Amino acid sequence: MGATKRMTVSQALVEFLAHQWTVDGDIRERTIPGMFGIFGHGNVAGIGQALKQFNVEQPDLMPYFQARNEQAMVHQAVGYARMHRRRGTYASAASVGPGAANMLTAAALATTNRMPALLLPSDTFATRVADPVLQQLEQPWDIGLQVTDAFRPLSRFFDRVQRPEQLYSIALAAMRVLTDPAETGAVTIALPEDVQAEALDVPVEFLQDREWHIRRPLPERGPLARAVAAIRAAKNPFIVAGGGVIYSGAEEQLRTLVEATGIPVGTSQAGGGVLNWDHPQYLGGVGATGTMAANRLAVEADVIIGIGTRYSDFTTASRTAFQNPDVVFVNINVASFDAYKHGSQLPVIADAREAIAELSIELEGFEISRDYSERITREKGEWDAAVDAAFAPSGLARPGQPEIIGAVQSTTAPEDVIVQAAGSLPGDLHKLWRVRDPLGYHVEYAFSCMGYEIAGGLGAKRGLLADGDDRDVIIMVGDGSYLMLNTELVTAVAEGIKLIIVLIQNHGYASIGHLSETVGSERFGTWYREYDSEARNFQTEQILPVDLAMNARSYGVDVIEVEPGPSAIDDLKAAVAQAKASHRSTFIHINSDPLIYAPDGGGWWDVPVAEVSTQESTQGAREDYLTQRNAQRPLLG
Repeated sequence: MGATKRMTVSQALVEFLAHQWTVDGDIRERTIPGMFGIFGHGNVAGIGQALKQFNVEQPDLMPYFQARNEQAMVHQAVGYARMHRRRGTYASAASVGPGAANMLTAAALATTNRMPALLLPSDTFATRVADPVLQQLEQPWDIGLQVTDAFRPLSRFFDRVQRPEQLYSIALAAMRVLTDPAETGAVTIALPEDVQAEALDVPVEFLQDREWHIRRPLPERGPLARAVAAIRAAKNPFIVAGGGVIYSGAEEQLRTLVEATGIPVGTSQAGGGVLNWDHPQYLGGVGATGTMAANRLAVEADVIIGIGTRYSDFTTASRTAFQNPDVVFVNINVASFDAYKHGSQLPVIADAREAIAELSIELEGFEISRDYSERITREKGEWDAAVDAAFAPSGLARPGQPEIIGAVQSTTAPEDVIVQAAGSLPGDLHKLWRVRDPLGYHVEYAFSCMGYEIAGGLGAKRGLLADGDDRDVIIMVGDGSYLMLNTELVTAVAEGIKLIIVLIQNHGYASIGHLSETVGSERFGTWYREYDSEARNFQTEQILPVDLAMNARSYGVDVIEVEPGPSAIDDLKAAVAQAKASHRSTFIHINSDPLIYAPDGGGWWDVPVAEVSTQESTQGAREDYLTQRNAQRPLLG
């Protein structure tokens, strides 16, 4: 028997994680560079003790970081992973019961976004010696069912360490999924509180450095040849680029391909940054929140080349974006699950970078027609002019969101990172934000989780700082999403991590308010107003006396309030410039008119309208809905 080391399960797990390395070509970095933890019964004597012990004996082995909310811990891990193109992420440890349950939303977010995050929720006694313990879930029909079982459908990997000896196989299996580009997502290891503190003789081999090489599968010759033949036969090919292009670092290969062939590119939210906004072949976002330029060409395209996209309903405009009756889909994806979507008969299961490089070779000599090229230039020019008009100062006391985006855009550096997740901002940013760096656009829109912004932005900034990159992270957030989860501002202050937060005060839910109008519900329940006890609603004119600037100031960040008035936009630009010049976190508060919308991009999103209603507004919305639904195609392939 080889050498062993007497340790608790928690100590062994922490030391094991500290020695895991991700290798991607010439890049080698720690897979788990640190751990977040909020301690309570269940993990204070297990993971908490292990982190304390290593902090004393080997401070750099597994750095520990505080958080103020368990959900936010995982959001930080996802933001970090995005900046590291999924090569690294953080572990997040929570206590029994509500501490563990608080991570459920974030687990779903990580899995939906295909982003690695390691979750270590505590569980009640494996021995059941003290059942029922504080915060234990009890189900008479299944006594063994616990809160942590709720992670099963939300995770790409789930297991529970019921016995210390199980740690080895579970930890290794978890690492495989974390570092597999086709399978990654939330990885959950449930840790019963008694098992966390149990000791075992750990083989030293288990604690040594281990490398996990990112798979970059090459395209098979047959599928590639069929895809090339389809593209060569196309008159109006169109590329839909998703997050897979970013995660594989394929921006240069994509640029080479489109410059040689002239094929235009539209992006999903996750694909923002694959090309700079002013590249001749880049038409911006595609789909429900896309640009008019991208959507006009997508609707006529005869070959759609999807690269690293999961084809969400926003990307396909609820399957109305692609209207050519003979459209063919070439789906390039490292995951077969996504490559076969929408009935595609031309899946190419391969890494985006490797597949694009092969396509460039096989498509040598292929170019789109002059007419199509001129159409691309014309559509792009018209849309750029529409964005310029949306950005133009209006002099309104409360400017609209497009104008606010334009002001922030004009004051930021090309390499700065914009972070967003929910509300009306993702749609407006997808249309309007002019991305100038591959990592410059981070909008979490697979789960579109209200409250992600500040925690995710903090994680993104951690990811940049870990690489010695001090570019600014600008978090744009509406008041509705800010109120959902803002406490990680305290974390930023505690660690001296600089963030720039632009809070757009809408006095309600701007996005859902607009959506409510389109479905005939007339913004019911979407305004932040005082309650009308007689009408039993919140439709009064009395705005709530909420001071979010004061709230942010109470956390210890610098605050700049942009007062309503004709100079609001100029004052906002000055505020952003001041924030960029500072070394501290700055919170910028500006009032907006939520009824001023971005230019229409021609996309549609399927939100069913009540089939029967006594409300005239709903009846009219139903007629419009049925008209739009007529363009929907049940199978795209």
